[in-house]
Amino acid sequence: MTSRAIAAVILAAGKGTRMKSSQHKVLHPLAGQPMIHHLLATLDHVQTSRTVMVVGAGRDQVETAMAGRDIRFAVQEPQLGTGHAVMAALPELDGHKGDILVLYGDTPLIPADILAQMLSRLHSTPPNGSGKTGLVVLGFRPKDPAQYGRLVLDGDDALDRIVEYKDATPSERAISLCNSGVMAFDGALLPDLLSRLTNSNANGEYYLTDTVAIARSLGASVQVVEALEDDLIGVNSRMDLAKAEAVIQKRMRDAAMANGATLIDPASVYFSHDTKLGRDVLVEPHVVFGPGVHIADGATIRAFSHLEGAHVAENATIGPYARLRPGAEIGIGAKVGNFVEIKKAKVEEGAKISHLSYIGDASIGAHANIGAGTITCNYDGFSKYHTSIGAGAFIGSNSALVAPVTIGAGAIVGAGSTLSGNVEADDLALTRAERQTRPGWAKKFRAAKQRKK
Repeated sequence: MTSRAIAAVILAAGKGTRMKSSQHKVLHPLAGQPMIHHLLATLDHVQTSRTVMVVGAGRDQVETAMAGRDIRFAVQEPQLGTGHAVMAALPELDGHKGDILVLYGDTPLIPADILAQMLSRLHSTPPNGSGKTGLVVLGFRPKDPAQYGRLVLDGDDALDRIVEYKDATPSERAISLCNSGVMAFDGALLPDLLSRLTNSNANGEYYLTDTVAIARSLGASVQVVEALEDDLIGVNSRMDLAKAEAVIQKRMRDAAMANGATLIDPASVYFSHDTKLGRDVLVEPHVVFGPGVHIADGATIRAFSHLEGAHVAENATIGPYARLRPGAEIGIGAKVGNFVEIKKAKVEEGAKISHLSYIGDASIGAHANIGAGTITCNYDGFSKYHTSIGAGAFIGSNSALVAPVTIGAGAIVGAGSTLSGNVEADDLALTRAERQTRPGWAKKFRAAKQRKK
């Protein structure tokens, strides 16, 4: 990649009417975070020194979502085309000496290596050795070229012109190489190119694609880099959003398996943008990873489990049908079984919570056993309280532990108990009403009911 400074201009002024949403288009989530964040993460890899986001409708939402980031904003109002949008960004580029990428906030899946190729090509010698490269256009070959503009190359594979579909001849429409709209400019040339744009067209707009012809007229070469169609999905509707989600999920699944995890049915597993799986992790079908999940080596996540904001240590087992909520920390070799929910709780090494339990705001000691149906009663309608269960403790089935409460190490809580006080280490605690037995009562009851029929 070039050592020159790199700036990025992100066009995000569109109204996004086809999304039919009160939320700005670029803030709709992909893999658990706004799509614009994916593009910004890519720019971090490219190491841009300045980022300018061109906003318009719904700009307050975008500016709020970007709080804390080093991003400059330019307002395009009214919106008179892509060229006009980049014109709006020029004041925020003042003083920049280097290259300029022009990208789209609703095209979030471009890989960093594609942008690196564009920047490298911007500084390469043109194939015919004539003229300096002034800009690079990113093209792709979609399965259905449809209404995309076509990239017409010359004999040296430089870009001769961009022809819009409606203006193309039959031979030009047969060209499979299409325009994505993404460009890389020599920053010293861009202001001159923009100053020469006109809006003498049917829509009265300034088109960035016209810079190709202007650059060539000034003696500059225009080059093309190609990307895959999936890299350039533009999200303009909910259907497009679903397509982009499918692409990013496949990328993350493939990366997880390449790094040593086993996904039995990859297509049924859903990742968040920051999901981390270690080696020899086994993920069964229909598992959903929300944001903030880290699974260490050798762990098993069984089918139909949902994890969010959770850390699972080596060789632990989760599920099936388990839910780990934010703050769940599962220790080495621990077991969280079917229909168990864990929230803001630390489960130490070797502990077992095998089925049908809720553990919230709690700590479970090493090798403790939590019986089926155990509930930590952590909320009184106003505040949350902590439950502490010591190492090696045994909590009998169907117990309710009313926090704040501490169960000492090695203690036993009898099945069916409701405890609101502490239990000392190695003690037995149980709460049960005295049993009453009435011999033959059930038989007499049935007989009385039958006589009334």
